[in-house]
Amino acid sequence: MSRTVGSMSVDALVLQAEPAGAAYRPRHLLMCRPEYFSVSYEINPWMNTTIPVDRRRAIKQWEALVRVYESLGHTVEFVQPVLGLPDMVFAANSGLVIDGQVYPARFRFFERRGEEDPYAKWFAANGFISHGEAAFVNEGEGDFATVGDEVLAGFGFRTDIAAHDEARTRLGVDVVSLRLVDPRYYHLDTALSVLSDDNVAYNPSAFDAGSRAWLQARFPHAVIVGDADAAAFGCNAFSDGHHVVVPAGAVNFASTLRDRGYDPVPVDLSEFRKSGGSVKCCTLELRGGIVS
Repeated sequence: MSRTVGSMSVDALVLQAEPAGAAYRPRHLLMCRPEYFSVSYEINPWMNTTIPVDRRRAIKQWEALVRVYESLGHTVEFVQPVLGLPDMVFAANSGLVIDGQVYPARFRFFERRGEEDPYAKWFAANGFISHGEAAFVNEGEGDFATVGDEVLAGFGFRTDIAAHDEARTRLGVDVVSLRLVDPRYYHLDTALSVLSDDNVAYNPSAFDAGSRAWLQARFPHAVIVGDADAAAFGCNAFSDGHHVVVPAGAVNFASTLRDRGYDPVPVDLSEFRKSGGSVKCCTLELRGGIVS
């Protein structure tokens, strides 16, 4: 490491959208409809081109996620999907946005590089400031997690550690590098979830010893996600400081969140697990943007 809601339906959820607790903060989000979603190549251990994707079901699951966000008071923007880019639905990978500035993605695999241009055009058209293309390989919020004024940055599989310094310089943020060691958790957002401005949840086995020690010291009250819930993509959750939208299969994680005073909101995104993604992968937070 280097330092540089149970079975509640969406309709029922709408009736309980008023947040309880001062930690809640409405968010501005970017998403992409899975119009062309499929598993047509294999670039992580979860992808298997022989297992079919039910695109109609995937669209319904994604639409339910959008309704959940809107019912919780969040604003959702949409980027137009592009034919031939099946993973464009994973908007979190498109960049890191802080104070209206975007550090854009530069994908490691050829299969995803086509996503860079449509997302860059969307950011530019909506007033976000970019300082040009990224010089180093990085996969946006897939490997960058903002905790208060600090950015945790993953490396080891998809994002080059040199991108951490580039993000630090461009965005003027403090960045802490964390090494990922389990190929199943190839992005930081599959191994760690930000719960609030001062706390996280994570699966220790996804990190090397130095990174685990740092996380333990920095977040002594972190929620530890067990291996079974991590394999259910529990860490690929999205929190607004009070509600935590979490993959439905991570039942123990949801129970622990409830015990800690959070309001877990389970959603079924099982079709997206076939591509190695879930809630957070579909969700990019637009911090300090000027989108109207």
